[in-house]
Amino acid sequence: MAEKIFLSPPHMGGNEMKYIEEVFESNYIAPIGGFIDRFEQSVRDFTGVGHAVALSSGTAAIHLALRIAGIGPGDRVGASTFTFIGSVAPILYQNAEPVFIDSDESWNLDPNLLEEAIEKEGLKALVLTHLYGQSAKIDEIAEVCREKGVVLIEDAAESLGATFDGKYTGTFGEFGIYSFNGNKIITTSGGGMLVSRNGEAIARARKLSTQAREPAIWYEHEELGYNYRMSNVLAAIGVGQMEVLSRRIGKKRQIFEWYRESLGEIGEIEWMPEVPKSRGNRWLTTLTLKKSDPIKVIDALACHHIESRPLWKPMHLQPLFKDAKRYGGSVSEAFFAKGICLPSGTALGKIDVERVADIVRGLLCS
Repeated sequence: MAEKIFLSPPHMGGNEMKYIEEVFESNYIAPIGGFIDRFEQSVRDFTGVGHAVALSSGTAAIHLALRIAGIGPGDRVGASTFTFIGSVAPILYQNAEPVFIDSDESWNLDPNLLEEAIEKEGLKALVLTHLYGQSAKIDEIAEVCREKGVVLIEDAAESLGATFDGKYTGTFGEFGIYSFNGNKIITTSGGGMLVSRNGEAIARARKLSTQAREPAIWYEHEELGYNYRMSNVLAAIGVGQMEVLSRRIGKKRQIFEWYRESLGEIGEIEWMPEVPKSRGNRWLTTLTLKKSDPIKVIDALACHHIESRPLWKPMHLQPLFKDAKRYGGSVSEAFFAKGICLPSGTALGKIDVERVADIVRGLLCS
């Protein structure tokens, strides 16, 4: 039986175990220790952002951003509808109201629909997803948010290392978030990071993430906080992963090119594009089919022990959000109906990609 190919499994870089051993030797295995500082510094150094706090998840980072932005009950928050639930669940945590905004040809949020939603709904904030590692039209979106006084929170969970006009995603808005979940381009098994140019905001996030404890010798609490800090153990993994991030981005992009070379002659395949002036990290290689049923392709791959999956089901189609307001919807619905994510783990070799591509080609060209 051929070895199973997973969609996007973790890939260690070499120094992670060494750093974990250092953590155990120091006995700082709780959410305090030198590797947390080192991990935060490595993200600051890589992205050029001024301030960062390491957290338990990207979802926690979005929640803290919304809390610090003053989002509360009844407030309306715009969000990409073509995304993962973790991007938008924190809006509900704050008892706010999500307003979903459709995609355009880039697959990412449509800036024109954003303007319409702001004008009609009075949005206070926007959670913008950079989908599948590809930058949205962040220059247009950031400008709209600045003009309208909307707090921009960039969900760059999938796009660490992606750039627009030479600047990293996650660094354009008031807040940016990254995820280090097990399937991301680098991983700490679970974890996230909140970044901002605003040092006071990150200091407040740091306090809220540690149960909002006041500076007293006993446990004193004047406001509600959360248990959102990352442990020193996971941060040690993150330090090792950051050392190889540039290589991982290069490999993800190479995998995409291998797929495009192998399947480029199939006319019904359309690949997720890069918007002008951007360079994605190609976290997952994604495509849509003009005629064929993507589920048949996914099932055929599964029969050969190859993991793939559909594109994200838009949030406005989720039962949880059946009553939510939305602007547009048909574009992301079409992507969901016709799209596939192909295996994109950075340990894949060209022969692995060709194994996947042969099955896809055989099904589509039969």
